Parts: sequence; C-alpha cells; structure tokens
Amino acid sequence: MIILITGASHTGKTVLAQKLLEKYKYPYFSIDHLKMGLIRSGYFKLTPEEDDKLVNFLWPIISEMIKTIIENNQNLIIEGCYIPFDWAKDFEKKYIQYIKYYCLIMTKDYIKKHFADIKKHANLIENRLSDECCTMNNLLEDNSKFLNLAIKYNANYVLIDDEYKINIDL
Repeated sequence: MIILITGASHTGKTVLAQKLLEKYKYPYFSIDHLKMGLIRSGYFKLTPEEDDKLVNFLWPIISEMIKTIIENNQNLIIEGCYIPFDWAKDFEKKYIQYIKYYCLIMTKDYIKKHFADIKKHANLIENRLSDECCTMNNLLEDNSKFLNLAIKYNANYVLIDDEYKINIDL
C-alpha cells in the first residue's frame, strides 16, 4: 500500500505521516529530504522555493519508486507538497488500486483562528532552519491554491476547518 500525503506548507503532512507510521508501522518518506539532498549535493541547481519546477523534476522519480514498491509488495507513506494533482495519470490500473491519496487543506477561518498554533507546531517533527515564509498571507494563498486545484482535479482532500483532527483509516 502506498499512502500519498500532500498539501500546502504547514498543513501537517509530516505529523500525519508520523502518526500513520506509529499506527500501521508503514515507514514514510519525506520528499523534502530527497529535494534537499539533490540541492545540497549540487545535482540540480534549483532552490527549495521553486515548487513547480521541483514537482516536474521529482515526480517522475517518485512515481517510478512507487511502482517498484508496489511490485515488491511493500508499504510506504510518501509525504510532501511535490505530488501533482494529476498523479494518477502516471499509473496503470494495476498500480492505482494500491495507492491512497490525501491532500491536507486548511480553511481561511482555521488559518485566521489558529495561526499562532500553526507556527507553534511548525517544528513538531522536523526542525525548520527558517520559517520566515510562514506568514498568514502565504498560508491563506497556498491553501486556497491547493483547494482550487483539488476541486479542479477532483482529488481526495481533507479539509481542516474547526479543529486539527485528522483520522485516516487504511
């Protein structure tokens, strides 16, 4: 089983992946680690902020990893904001049945009411070296963008509105 978790920055993708690891004992892979390894090693000259270019570069690698994992009857949770909304087009039906996709999206009201909590939990699993890009305006814009794309592509999304409680049963 492959679990894909995507969403805008600070929506709790890594926290959810950690909870699923603890519950189901499925390991998880953060696409951010691959991204930073490629950037720091000099294998590509993109910056961590070039999300669209990063999706185009990273997704073909990740999608082929997914096929290999499924072919080997293994389980993996893959989390990161570099999963395209049209991800399913890259898989034949024999693979799709083993993939679950979740996009985490915070509503405007949630962000406005809980902005301090969002900032407070930013380093819950991983240490962010810099969190200057986490402004209320950026969160509002990014989550709105993800919601619009999830609707456009009829993607499975989890709306975080009243309180932050995400329960995913496999």
